[in-house]
Amino acid sequence: MLEASNNNEFLPIPAKRYFTIGEVAELCLVKPHVLRYWEQEFPQLSPVKRRGNRRYYQREDVVLIRQIRSLLYEQGYTIGGARQQLTNEKAGDDKPEADTIQRVIEDLEQLLIILKK
Repeated sequence: MLEASNNNEFLPIPAKRYFTIGEVAELCLVKPHVLRYWEQEFPQLSPVKRRGNRRYYQREDVVLIRQIRSLLYEQGYTIGGARQQLTNEKAGDDKPEADTIQRVIEDLEQLLIILKK
């Protein structure tokens, strides 16, 4: 995922718990109406809503929005393609662990065969 330190065009994300839609728009270089649209298109993006339906975004939401922006504006994905890419990345997070576990199981089975001889 994109972090502020990896991308010089973005401002660093302040150490706050919640951000308003205006602050997020400024941090991610998109307009507030775009953020509202992306909420409808990306199920991963769901800010907390309080007091009169005001949106409050958390740090992980800001990082996700920066990733969505990169997929759409820099890498040329469509909305559907970006949604699929995010879904694949989330599903792929578990895969390296599963591969490692499978290799450990195979190694242990080989050790068991050696020990039985």
